[in-house]
Amino acid sequence: MIRAIEIRDGLRVTGSDAAKYLHSQLSNDIASLGSGESRYAFALDPTGKVVALCRVTRVGPDEFLIDTDRGAGADLLARLLRFRIRVDANFEPVDVTAWCTRGEGIGIDSDASAPPESVGVAAWWGDGSAFDHLLIGPATVASSGDELSAIEAERVRARWPRHGAEIVSGETLPAATGVVPVAVSFTKGCYPGQELVERMDSRGATSPFVLCAVPADGRSPGDAYVLDGVEVGKITSVAGDAALAYVKRDFAS
Repeated sequence: MIRAIEIRDGLRVTGSDAAKYLHSQLSNDIASLGSGESRYAFALDPTGKVVALCRVTRVGPDEFLIDTDRGAGADLLARLLRFRIRVDANFEPVDVTAWCTRGEGIGIDSDASAPPESVGVAAWWGDGSAFDHLLIGPATVASSGDELSAIEAERVRARWPRHGAEIVSGETLPAATGVVPVAVSFTKGCYPGQELVERMDSRGATSPFVLCAVPADGRSPGDAYVLDGVEVGKITSVAGDAALAYVKRDFAS
């Protein structure tokens, strides 16, 4: 079992229209979340490119906590404020301390070191092997060294995209990231950027480049990924002997 503490960018969202507004702006079904439940969602620009991948947790009838990768919060806030007109939805940037637990057979209450007032939520694929405990407040000192390296290795093995590596705000296509199944609802109704997502899904289209797990083989982020002497992609993250790369769809596996 792996444990580490991360500091993530966050938004505290309150107001009588908070659920309705977030539902109208993000790619997943936010309105149906129960208290203590969470879902991943994309915030997209109007052209359908990813601004940020975030996790939305409902902490009360009119209160939500959104957390995202460090460095993505400012873009996410700007995007969510862009269409806020005459709605009671208030956004407060906050630091979110995440007690991360990764391993087989764990549960929401697995990390006894997390404060009791934190909110335990499923992390990454929500497959029962990853949980985070989230707490708004003054930033706690994050883990470093081996603990964060182990968490990063788990992320790479899970093929989970990270802002600044696999996600570049305003450039990345949702379909390229591999997380559309957990971050998009195709029945929730309209939201900015929906047209591109829906069109690609209805046509069974894939992105020109697809996020893949590949051998590291001594490569570094930014290096070309070469198969049989042909450059077919670019390395985005490396953790030990594993790596992630955006690979041309004809060579993706």
